[in-house]
Amino acid sequence: MTDRSILLVVHAGREDARRVASDFAADLCEAGITVRLVEPDARDLDIPKAVVVPEGHEAAEGCELAVVLGGDGTILRAAELCHGVGTPVLGVNLGHVGFLAEADVEEVHAVTQRVIARDYAVEERLTVEVEVEVDGQVVARNWALNEATVEKASRERMLELVVAIDDQPVSRWGCDGVVCATPTGSTAYNFSAGGPVVWPQVEALLMVPISAHALFARPLVVSPDSVLAIEIVGTAATGVLWCDGRRAAELPPGARVVVRRGSQPVRLARLRHASFAERLVRKFDLPVAGWRGAAEQRRGGSD
Repeated sequence: MTDRSILLVVHAGREDARRVASDFAADLCEAGITVRLVEPDARDLDIPKAVVVPEGHEAAEGCELAVVLGGDGTILRAAELCHGVGTPVLGVNLGHVGFLAEADVEEVHAVTQRVIARDYAVEERLTVEVEVEVDGQVVARNWALNEATVEKASRERMLELVVAIDDQPVSRWGCDGVVCATPTGSTAYNFSAGGPVVWPQVEALLMVPISAHALFARPLVVSPDSVLAIEIVGTAATGVLWCDGRRAAELPPGARVVVRRGSQPVRLARLRHASFAERLVRKFDLPVAGWRGAAEQRRGGSD
């Protein structure tokens, strides 16, 4: 027996996820690895040898890895559990795009063997820290791996916002909201809002308006050390702050949202050495037929 522990985070509402989790946990236990589950998952899973812990930051403490069976939403949930304790997250995709996932469910047996052998690399991803100020007082703090988004609270009223970079006001937008994203989140909400795709090796912060009515309403890519600020002006509309689409805070008129680089990155476990461009093509099923570059010719590619 060893003292190895792995946190298993599962989209327990899916039958296929429950089945895969049971087999995965059995293989880990047979290898002498302790499987840890948070209480909400344990109630829906039949894994009798698992150690059940409360859902919170302590859940991943002391674990060498958190393995996720689900989509990007479940991976973000695991990142929330691991944030601050340094446990790497390894995603097995059971969702649709699964951009944060490292493997698909068909590869789960190989994933099991790689986990048992500790055959994986770990990379760090930039995060953002977020503060909400009302009347000069900080009333809420949060963080995000993908993005912090200021959105209008009601469909019938757009938000009037003034945005600033490093204390310099840049523009005023009448809009549906603003996405403040990391490079990791550039393929998530930022992508849907028309923002640029940024390679994760590039350290930067992104600010992208959503349906803005303004002369200057373009996506902005700024230094990772810049501070982004968004103020709700006027008294007609209220907003809401969403962090990774999971954690919310109300924004009354006059509220200011401040976004800066996070002090604690999220660690992602990787099984492949594929480039980000290759991952982009595979995950989004991008059309590349006809390319006659050197790499394709070495593989013997053809039209």
